[in-house]
Amino acid sequence: MDSHSPVIPSTTSLSMAAKRPCPSQNPRAENNLGEVERRLEAFLSLSHVASLSLDLSFERLLQSLPSDSDSDLIDRALKMASLLLDAAKHSSRKRASNHNSLSWPLPPDLTIKVFSMLDTQSLCYASATCLLFSKCAKDPMCYANLDLTTLVPKVNNAVVATMIQRAGKGLRSLKLGVVPSAATSLGSCPPFVCTIRNAIVEVPNFSWNDKRSRQGRESSILTRCCLSPLSGDGGAPGALLRKLHLYNIERMDNASLGAALSACPSLLDLEIVGLHVELRQTLMSVSANCHLIERLFFESSKTGRDDSLKAQTCFELVNNCPHLTSLSLRGFKLHDCKVRVLVKGFRKLKYVDFSTSYSITGNFLRNLGSCNGGNLLEVLILRDCMHLKEMEVARLLTAILAGDFKLLVHLDISNREGLASEADWYHRCYNSR
Repeated sequence: MDSHSPVIPSTTSLSMAAKRPCPSQNPRAENNLGEVERRLEAFLSLSHVASLSLDLSFERLLQSLPSDSDSDLIDRALKMASLLLDAAKHSSRKRASNHNSLSWPLPPDLTIKVFSMLDTQSLCYASATCLLFSKCAKDPMCYANLDLTTLVPKVNNAVVATMIQRAGKGLRSLKLGVVPSAATSLGSCPPFVCTIRNAIVEVPNFSWNDKRSRQGRESSILTRCCLSPLSGDGGAPGALLRKLHLYNIERMDNASLGAALSACPSLLDLEIVGLHVELRQTLMSVSANCHLIERLFFESSKTGRDDSLKAQTCFELVNNCPHLTSLSLRGFKLHDCKVRVLVKGFRKLKYVDFSTSYSITGNFLRNLGSCNGGNLLEVLILRDCMHLKEMEVARLLTAILAGDFKLLVHLDISNREGLASEADWYHRCYNSR
């Protein structure tokens, strides 16, 4: 063989070079062990000794010492055992994590992509699995769509702040608060107000008294400041937020909600259920800050008692939010003249829901289907509107048969009390019940 030709190692020599030599074949590794490591190795070599022998040996050691020293030895043994157990668990987790890193088939970028498709609770479970998953789960992409809704109050301000900070400017959707059932869609549920009291009554093993005992504990109650992180970091978290759903946050007030909406100029979908905020103040905040909004769902926490809406507020909302296609105002005291401004004013409106609204008689429906703003309606829901007159409903059906409301595919005028006739309409309006 030419002395200048390169030496090509065999496959066997390459595989041997890739393997980590055992300590007996690597004397240098043994020489690197300190005195503590050597003693620990010698101690661990006793692991094959039977438990009974170890007990007897320790007992003989105690008997060989002065009586005033045995307690100190026992304490030192317990402390050493605890430290050794912690070290073993840490090393075990570290090696398991390294094993996962080598055996997990996906690269980090694809792992993050998969994690970004999980719901928030599943993401937290995955994050606690191993170090690899924990690192991947901290990527802002995984927190773009946050769902922090629960059956009972157990998410606090700190959790919300942490999640929003992790999402940063990548936050696109945020759902927060207490809902009676994770499987219920509030947009299609029967017209009743879902308060925290309702939610807790329906959950097994959770009483209203238990909920009351939690009121003083910040650990389980969201306060009015729970949405303040949307304004943090120069407003980056809320700048590109598209969807905001809030359920039964009892301590939320008008000022706090208004401040949160001012941090969300790109909001397209706003859903509010069971918050103690005024309709007029909320619509003013939406009108002033959320000019791109397409869907607004607002259900009152005090059915029939909120009479705050003004005609000027309706005009401002129509002028400032021209892209609205879905409008749901449920449980408010609405008058036909104001409702007509809203329905007729929004040129792209397709979905309307005024269920459980008081004072609506149906007068706003007259000549609506033949004019701009009403002829695009596909869904009209007036369920359980106590003062809805059967005469106005008859006019509506006649208009539909005549060719108005050409795009209407769903109409709901069901009423547990029945439609109001001219004979009992006055009684319904002024009955104390």
